[in-house]
Amino acid sequence: MSKQELEVIGRGVPCCPGLSAAPLDEDQAADLAKVFKALGDPVRLRLVSMIASREEGGEVCVCELTPAFDLSQPTISHHLKLLRQAGLIDCERRGTWVYYRVLPGVLDRLAAFLTSAQPAGADA
Repeated sequence: MSKQELEVIGRGVPCCPGLSAAPLDEDQAADLAKVFKALGDPVRLRLVSMIASREEGGEVCVCELTPAFDLSQPTISHHLKLLRQAGLIDCERRGTWVYYRVLPGVLDRLAAFLTSAQPAGADA
């Protein structure tokens, strides 16, 4: 697998326990690293944010995403492809346009992983 290819992970599979709950095994760490690598680029992070900020289950046309960046359309498509391969978003072609959406639960699973458990009665 090249450095640019990311394998789709986590579709329908529960994520690992929270960061502070138990140490990750090698497979869990490798799977999460692929997701965080995809999110590690500012353009991809903005794209996920733009797509996720739509109403629950909302979709965004690629025609709405491209003008927000000072990048070519093929570059934006490449970033979206990497996000799809990482299992963060999915898309559907309708005519000449492609509509993107965040996969259900994927951001919640990442948030749950990063959240440390607070003892009962502890203030945040």
